[in-house]
Formats: sequence, C-alpha cells, structure tokens
Amino acid sequence: MKNPFRSEAEAYRFVLGTVVYFAAIVIATAVGGRWWGLGVFVVVTVAVLLWVFRREVRERPVLAPSRNRSVEGERRILVVANETVAGGALRDAIKVAAEGARANVLVVSPALNTKLKHWTSDEDQARAAAEERLARSCRELERLGINARGEVGDADPLQAIEDAQRTFGAEMIIISTHPQGRSNWLERGVVSGARERFSVPITHVVVDLEAESPAPTA
Repeated sequence: MKNPFRSEAEAYRFVLGTVVYFAAIVIATAVGGRWWGLGVFVVVTVAVLLWVFRREVRERPVLAPSRNRSVEGERRILVVANETVAGGALRDAIKVAAEGARANVLVVSPALNTKLKHWTSDEDQARAAAEERLARSCRELERLGINARGEVGDADPLQAIEDAQRTFGAEMIIISTHPQGRSNWLERGVVSGARERFSVPITHVVVDLEAESPAPTA
C-alpha cells in the first residue's frame, strides 16, 4: 500500500490538522449550538477539499514546457543534489549523460535547513551553504568542458525539481543522494516520488562522500 505522506513531518501535520478540525467543530457546537457547529463543519470541510484538490493538481506529472525544447544537438540535463553536489560519482554521471551532445546542465541544490529555521523563515545560512556547494560543482563541470549553471532551489527537493522543470524543461533528470541508510531523501521517497511525478527519464546516482574522501596519512 502506498504511503500517502512524503515525510514524518507531513504525517504529523495531518494528525495535528485532524485534531484541530474536530476541536473546532466541537467548540463551535458547544458555544453556539448545533447550527454553529454545522456551519464550521461546512466551512472547514470545503477549505480542506480545496487544499487537497490544489495539491493533486500541483503534483500531477510535469511536462517540459514546449518553449524550452532543446535546440538541435543540445541536451538539457537537470541535476538535483544537496551535500553530494561535488561528489566525483555525480560528476562522472553528468559527463556520461552529456556525451555525444552539446550539454546544457542546470544544477539545483535545495536550501537545506533545520525545521525551526524553516518555520521562522530564517534561510539565509542554508542558502549561502547551497550557493557555495553549487559554485564548486559548476567550476568542476566547466573544467570538464560541460556548460553548467547553478540555482538554489526549494527546501523540498520535489518542489525544487518542479520549479526547475517549469522554466528549464530538462530532457533528463539526475538525482544524487547519499547511500541508503544515510540519505534523508531516500527515506522520504524522493527518487521514487520524482519518477511518479515527472515524465522524463530519471537517473539516481549514489555518492558516498566518506568513501571518496582521501585516506588520512600516517
């Protein structure tokens, strides 16, 4: 059975919303009587249904915009990575994907943040760290002869992909994560969710930064 929630935080928000929903109806009934309770029930239910509908529309497969179709000989590649953005395995995968064509690569790094800072809209530090990672990655790709630019994306990687697809229109997407067991994205089902949601080929690259780090000298 498919899990309807993309993360534990989303499940928590659902439970909290359910409690608030019923509490509002009970309080309205207790204070204003049956008709007040019925009115609150109708208003809140309609609001919830509208939110669900908008979410379903937003999560339908996103097609590459026709105005961004690649010119002849060009291949648009969208790369989505967080800390693994400068990993050697990812660079190798991009190089392979770019072979035989004039590659146009967009590297998107979601602005990672703590839940507290995200809810308080304090994202400056997260964006600065993402921009620094992107700059290093793009320099390495340019060194390999690959035309690349970087953007800081939404903290939600699936939303970051959708935002990029609406303006960039990639023909293929590469998602880079840490290995299983150390990857928050894999636990949240980002790769499988992207394959369900987007209509272009998606490649998953595992980058083990610990294995790539040079061994300490004696």
